[in-house]
Amino acid sequence: VAGARSARAVAAAMSVFVTRRIPAEGLRVLSQAGGCRVQQWDSEEPVPRAELLAGVAGKRGLLCLLSDRIDREVLDAAGPDLKVISTLSVGFDHLALDEIKKRGIRVGYTPDVLTDATAELTVALLLSTCRRLPEAAEQVKSGGWTTWKPLWMCGYGLSDSTVGIIGMGRIGQAVARRLKPFGVRKFLYTGSGPKPESAAEFGAEFVPLTRLAEESDFVVVTCALTPATQGMCNKDFFGRMKKTSVFVNTSRGAVVNQEDLYNALAHGQIAAAGLDVTTPEPLPTDHPLLSLKNCVILPHIGSATYATRSTMAVLAANNLLAGLRGEPMPQELKL
Repeated sequence: VAGARSARAVAAAMSVFVTRRIPAEGLRVLSQAGGCRVQQWDSEEPVPRAELLAGVAGKRGLLCLLSDRIDREVLDAAGPDLKVISTLSVGFDHLALDEIKKRGIRVGYTPDVLTDATAELTVALLLSTCRRLPEAAEQVKSGGWTTWKPLWMCGYGLSDSTVGIIGMGRIGQAVARRLKPFGVRKFLYTGSGPKPESAAEFGAEFVPLTRLAEESDFVVVTCALTPATQGMCNKDFFGRMKKTSVFVNTSRGAVVNQEDLYNALAHGQIAAAGLDVTTPEPLPTDHPLLSLKNCVILPHIGSATYATRSTMAVLAANNLLAGLRGEPMPQELKL
């Protein structure tokens, strides 16, 4: 009897809810962990709110995605047994951190492992946007390509340009590192404060947001979403940019006022924009931004390489297990 009671206690201590179908390698880590009991919303689509609230009830651990809003309602539904939340993302703006901290819940996340993939996608999106690649490919398919024309499908190149990076963190630095060989003349950056050690590699200059907007030929947004950065790329910001400038955002959609961006693009205040993130996600197919030829929008695929997603899933699983065991997490968000 005592043995059975002990086994039940161990199972309860390791009961977890996984909010989505994740790469098999991550699920294998959980399933092979001794005593870990996994309940999963086994779908590519987001877990319905009612299923999330039911699934998390009584669980010790929660493995979630950036599309899952983990707020007070979810925490209340989970109850006092919830001890660990592991998010399969580097961002954590979907988590009610104040409430989580108040309840003594530990949080794991997945920084670093998606830096290279996101930086590669950022550069690809920048090049696609500034050289009008989707627009040009469509001309081939539609019959718009009739002959070689000196002024047709011209865009903007990186050589001898000024690139402004909003957020010189891990991803911002990785983007600059990849852009430097293209012959960028100057890097500017802005953020919560100067990062001289990080910026030294690129000779990047720390400037106010207004100056970055005014002087950059390319603006790349790689900052975290915080109250300070929400809506920072707005009418005033786009109004300061050059008419030949290209704007790229691979951070979070809410950093940008999309109505202001639409107006800037539609009225020629800036040349073009490339977005991997929007508000909301997915963006409705009738959204005004999708009607513009000078706006390239991707479906939030910054970290979408097979290797990166598998590594993220394994890290998220290991964060969860370490938290449940009361051990140091590989990557814990310090609250």
